[in-house]
Amino acid sequence: MIERSRRDAGQAFPIYVVMVAGLLFLVFAFFAVGKASALRNGAQGAADAAALAAAQQNRENFGTGFLASLPGDMLEQFLQAHRVYGCPAARKFAAENQAKLSDCLPTLGGYRDRIKVEVKGRKPVDSSVIPGTKKRVAKATATAIVEFRCPGWKALDFNDDGVKDLYIFTCEGAGTVEIAPGSPPPWSEVSKILYDVHLVDN
Repeated sequence: MIERSRRDAGQAFPIYVVMVAGLLFLVFAFFAVGKASALRNGAQGAADAAALAAAQQNRENFGTGFLASLPGDMLEQFLQAHRVYGCPAARKFAAENQAKLSDCLPTLGGYRDRIKVEVKGRKPVDSSVIPGTKKRVAKATATAIVEFRCPGWKALDFNDDGVKDLYIFTCEGAGTVEIAPGSPPPWSEVSKILYDVHLVDN
């Protein structure tokens, strides 16, 4: 009877080994999947930050051209002009979020410019149980827009000399802005009213 119990225990031992090995494999696999998911979320956060930074940089750099266009009533021409400023800011913010900017693609459209960025994470998944992950890094894309939201404006010439003295902008959801070209307010004060910046679906 004792000999049979020992024989049964000996036969069961390999099964236990296989079960433990299987459980360890599952633990490492779940860990790898969790790590990959965390890296993916981190890359998406970096992409979102980079896209927003690019759009905000565009908005900030619009100031000189925007204000210079007002005295000669050339604002419409400025708004339709092609311009790209934000990719350096996107690269900087991607790096600050442990990622590398791999692409920055602006789509320019007058009142509404889109900037799509793609980033790659710096840390690989590097799992011993999932083949091909040693150098695989997370990738993510994000798109932001910078949109002129004050299409209805009035330009007033008080002296009838052909030079516009005051612009009154009616901005959707943001109220009214008055800008005198001869003494414009700081761009930082009016840019966030004139232009909206936000993320959109890719």
